[in-house]
Amino acid sequence: MYLIQNIILIFFVNISIMENSRETEKKHPVVLVTGGSGLVGKAIEKVSLDYPDYHFVFASSKDCDLCDLSSTQSYFDRIQPKYVIHLAACVGGLFKNMNQKVDMLEKNLIINYNVIKCSHASMVQKLIACLSTCIFPDKTTYPINESMLHDGPPHHSNDAYAYAKRMLEIQCKAYRENYGSDFQCVIPTNIYGPHDNFHLEDAHVVPALIHKCYLAKQNGSPFQMRGTGKPLRQFIYSEDLAKLIIWTLEKNKHPTIILSVPEKDEVSIEQVTRLIAREYDYEDHLEFDTSFADGQFKKTADNSLLMSETSFEFTPIEEGIKKSVQWFKDNYEIARK
Repeated sequence: MYLIQNIILIFFVNISIMENSRETEKKHPVVLVTGGSGLVGKAIEKVSLDYPDYHFVFASSKDCDLCDLSSTQSYFDRIQPKYVIHLAACVGGLFKNMNQKVDMLEKNLIINYNVIKCSHASMVQKLIACLSTCIFPDKTTYPINESMLHDGPPHHSNDAYAYAKRMLEIQCKAYRENYGSDFQCVIPTNIYGPHDNFHLEDAHVVPALIHKCYLAKQNGSPFQMRGTGKPLRQFIYSEDLAKLIIWTLEKNKHPTIILSVPEKDEVSIEQVTRLIAREYDYEDHLEFDTSFADGQFKKTADNSLLMSETSFEFTPIEEGIKKSVQWFKDNYEIARK
């Protein structure tokens, strides 16, 4: 009898918890984050704890196939988001962009089309779509700003990905002009941090180097960097970007805005590589293989529009690299690689 009473009590407690959860979702507007299990999605998940007035839903490929329109619309119908932060994309580093151009073009075109289409059909109040500074023209003047996105072709090494992302900006603009939709685009510079993809070939430069240096030290082999290390980049720590995306959700009125560290914080790939090596105490074993291509030399972005609206303080690259390396060491077995 006592056991049956406990089972009944647990049942009604669970029902109460579920009802309270549903009430919480009704009270707080739903923010759907596509690509929720990725680098930026995980960073937003962490900082979202500071924003209890929203109910964040982090969608991964396991939850919804964004390459399928009917699946995407069904998911939107079930979640009923008021806001969408669109991060999902087929992404990779220099060599993936060069070697898998069909996927980089077609998958991104399809994903973006479906998310924007379903956001409109579901009457989403505000959408923030994530672009990248790598989609700007190759031949241009620096620093680049929001008005220069379509001023010329992108670098040939990532043109397929770049044109797909440019079309996302065009699609958002079309919906603004035809329907008055508040569909905005943010353009971050090179992102790094915990929960990144640390694949040795397909990852972006920072996580790939973090993984490579880890293995080099484990094996007692040289830590080899591909290229000369001379190209310059502005790196933004993922949690900084997450905070700025939520700031964009709440306060930004500009249809397209660059989210970047200042130009003065631009660093070379060699500097970043040495910072990573120092975290492993392995800088003496660093080598550069100059037989590999460097890619675009610089993509310096102007963050003056952002800084005219906020006095945001960015995480220094030294601190961000330290946190990223430590996260990889602590989570080596479960890290994407």
